[in-house]
Amino acid sequence: MSGINDTGVNCTGLYDHRHVARVLIPIYYSFVFIVGFLGNMLALYVIVTHRTKINSTTLYSANLAASDILFTISLPLRAVYYGLGFHWPLRETLCKITSLLFYLNTYAGVNFMTCLAVDRFIAIVLPRHFGKLQNVRKVQNVRFVCLTVWLLVLAQTLPLLSMPMIHQEPDGSITCMEYPNFEGAIPGLPYMLIGAVVLGYGIPVVTILTCYSVLWHKLRSLARDNTVTEKLGRSQKAIGVIAGVVLVFLVCFTPYHIDLLQFMIRKLVYQPSCSELQYFQVSLHITVCLMNLNSCLDPFVYFFACKGYKRQLLSILKRKGKIYSASHMSRDSSSYIQGDSANSHRIRLSSLRNSLQILNE
Repeated sequence: MSGINDTGVNCTGLYDHRHVARVLIPIYYSFVFIVGFLGNMLALYVIVTHRTKINSTTLYSANLAASDILFTISLPLRAVYYGLGFHWPLRETLCKITSLLFYLNTYAGVNFMTCLAVDRFIAIVLPRHFGKLQNVRKVQNVRFVCLTVWLLVLAQTLPLLSMPMIHQEPDGSITCMEYPNFEGAIPGLPYMLIGAVVLGYGIPVVTILTCYSVLWHKLRSLARDNTVTEKLGRSQKAIGVIAGVVLVFLVCFTPYHIDLLQFMIRKLVYQPSCSELQYFQVSLHITVCLMNLNSCLDPFVYFFACKGYKRQLLSILKRKGKIYSASHMSRDSSSYIQGDSANSHRIRLSSLRNSLQILNE
């Protein structure tokens, strides 16, 4: 199979890995679809059934879950495409719609994870007398922020509908949403994609790392003077949640964006050869799969970070007879956010407990 790069050179072998991809990627996408769809549907169910407890954290989490659900909807058709050996049997319109769903909800999720980091930073780190910033956490203001995020990401991804998404290969197969289809068809493609990496990944990752690094330092300093809470393991569990969120973000999103960035920089310096384009094409399929993993890892983050989600899930499993001591496990696993310390330590522990409660919302 072949593709045309922007120098007009016929590049062969861009899809030579299809005999492996047509087996592994559909299996992988099926797993991500099932786990991601069911897990995030459960998260939305828990949030909806706890409407009296709606706050900034639950609103951002609900929108994150919604973006993950919409993202997973695009996966079955992508799995069919890969299963047919990089052949799109449907109209280009459907290819564009699945592409829009894919990227719209990927970057909506990135932005809502960033909003969660900033929200927790404001709640825990900044003093209460920062009135204007604290007002950002009010429910009506958070709804506006969520709407703004959706509109901004939509504005960034809508141009996909005007781009060529499919390309007929010499052997008659039709590729959909593949990088070689854009080569030579979009002027200034490297600049466009570098800008997308900076806006869609660079700014969010710096924000998330900064917010959670400060939060980690704050919790460590609060726990250092509260030996009772330290022995109960509350601060370690909260810090573990922070580390989990950061790790999931870095592992899922970093390889793809670094891969894309390095190739675009090379294109600005010189014209990569066909073999380099082939390696890049293979690496894109691998790193995109890794990025997709985020949608089914988010529910596990909910499980460890949100006691409502955890309690509801264990309750469902208990009703099915799969877990007989779920209520005991739920109490033990969420004890670090409950006020069970002795009266003599209440004042000393109040600041740390409030911080942990916010992280657990």
